[in-house]
Amino acid sequence: MAQTQSNPKNSPKQGGFLANLAFNIIIPVVILMRFSGPEHLGPALGVVVALAFPIGYGLYDLKRSGKINGFSILGIISVLLTGGISLLELDPQYIAIKEAAVPGVIGLAVLISQFTRFPLVRKLLLNDAVLDIPKLYAAIAERGTVEAFNRVLKVATYMVAGAFFLSATLNYILARMIVVSPAGTTEFNQELGRMTALSFPVIALPTMIVMFSAIFYLFYQLKKLTGESVENFLRGNDNDDANGES
Repeated sequence: MAQTQSNPKNSPKQGGFLANLAFNIIIPVVILMRFSGPEHLGPALGVVVALAFPIGYGLYDLKRSGKINGFSILGIISVLLTGGISLLELDPQYIAIKEAAVPGVIGLAVLISQFTRFPLVRKLLLNDAVLDIPKLYAAIAERGTVEAFNRVLKVATYMVAGAFFLSATLNYILARMIVVSPAGTTEFNQELGRMTALSFPVIALPTMIVMFSAIFYLFYQLKKLTGESVENFLRGNDNDDANGES
């Protein structure tokens, strides 16, 4: 019985990851690199068909979640800009500028939000669906470590912003190195597909390492600031405690 109950919970996450990978990377790369020649779709239609998949999946995901996610919106805008640059046959350097601009804007937003009432790093790293935030804040207040907690958040903010700035830099370098042919040509589409295929190992992995370092740093400091294990603030633990008391 336990196994049959756990499978439905795990399959949506796995399905979401595989669908994300297929619609945003695999299918567009195959179309751009294999079916953009004059004997198939051609350069213009090849770009339209290839980019229709990430745009369609992004809109579907927004509708399914029922929430307007700023990162998803930026992703859709980024794909639309790629299509516009390709169809308008602009200089390929604009691809590099666009690739760097999207994570760069997010990094700036993370930094600027630090000076507002709603710092983005809290939303990014302190997820209310995973952590019992009121319980966490109560423990920090009880220990009198609020100021130290704010300093930790500031360091985490710089680390998260640094991850996005690293992504922007690597995006720009990769695009400038690979996408060199004029837009509107089969070669341009193939280079666009090659850049997309390399974006995960070259860009996503280093950025994820920096991001996970920020999460590890924050959770390690939370343990010191609260005097408790972070596991005590996970959402599932309240139910466990209640069952133990009963």
